[in-house]
Amino acid sequence: MSNNFNTPAEVIDVNIACGVTKANLPLLKMILLGIMAGAFIAIGGATSNVAVHTIADVGIARTLAGAIFPVGLMMIVFVGGELFTGNCMISMALSQKQVTLSKMLRNLVVVYFSNLIGALLTDVLVFYSGQLDYTSGALGAYTIKVALAKVSITPLKGIASGILCNMLVCIAILMAGAAKDVAGKVWAIFFPIWAFVIGGFEHCVANMFYIPAGMLAATNPAYVAKAEELYGITSAQSASITVLQSLRNFIPVTIGNIIGGALVIGMMCILIYKKEYEAKL
Repeated sequence: MSNNFNTPAEVIDVNIACGVTKANLPLLKMILLGIMAGAFIAIGGATSNVAVHTIADVGIARTLAGAIFPVGLMMIVFVGGELFTGNCMISMALSQKQVTLSKMLRNLVVVYFSNLIGALLTDVLVFYSGQLDYTSGALGAYTIKVALAKVSITPLKGIASGILCNMLVCIAILMAGAAKDVAGKVWAIFFPIWAFVIGGFEHCVANMFYIPAGMLAATNPAYVAKAEELYGITSAQSASITVLQSLRNFIPVTIGNIIGGALVIGMMCILIYKKEYEAKL
C-alpha cells in the first residue's frame, strides 16, 4: 500500500477521532469555524453562478459549475471550518460511544446556524459588490431563477435529493482523509463534489447562499424585469421567494442531508469496519 494513501478502515478510524474533536470544540471556536465554512461554500456557489449564468444547456452549465463549486469544500479542508453536512458523520463516533448524543446535537445545531450566518454575510457582500449586474443584470435574473426553483421543490424530492447530495459530500470528505498529500486531497474532493453539482442534488448549506441571494436579487426591479424577459418569471413569482417559502426547501433538504451523511454513509461505514475499529481499542 502506498505511503500516500490511508486504507478505508484507517479513514474510518480517523473520522471517528475527528468526530470526537468536533463534538468537544469550545462554543466560540465552533461558531467561528461554522461561519467560515458557510462563507466558503457560499463563495463556491457565487463564483460558479457567474460562470454558468449565460449557458442555456443544463448539462453543460452544471458540468462547468461543478468544476468550480468544489473550491468551497477544499478551503474548508485545507484552512479549517465546521460544515453541517460533513459533521453529520459524527454519528460514527456516537455509534462507538466516543461522544454523547447531546454533544453531537449541540455541534450540529450550532454549526448549522453558524453556516447560515456565514452564507448570509456572503450573500450581502455579493449583492452590494455589484456582481449581480453582470451581463446587464442577467446574473441577477439567474439568481432569482435558481432560488425560485429551490423554494418550489416538493418535500419528497428535497429529501431524496438531499440524501444523494450528502452521500457524495461525505464520500468526498472521507476520500480526502484517504490521501496524505495536498494534491491527492484536491482530487479526492473534486470528483464527488463535481458529481453532486452535475446531478443537481440539494445541499442545505449551499442553499443558505442560493435562496437568500435570490431574495436579495428580487428586491432589485432591474433583476426582476430581466428574470421576466429571460425566463418568463413574473414579478409575483419573484416576490414569492420569502423566508417562509424557503422552509419548503430547507426542512426536507436538511432531513435528507442528515440521512445521507449520518445514516447511509456514516452507519454503513461503521457496519463494514466496526470490528477493525473495536480490535484497536
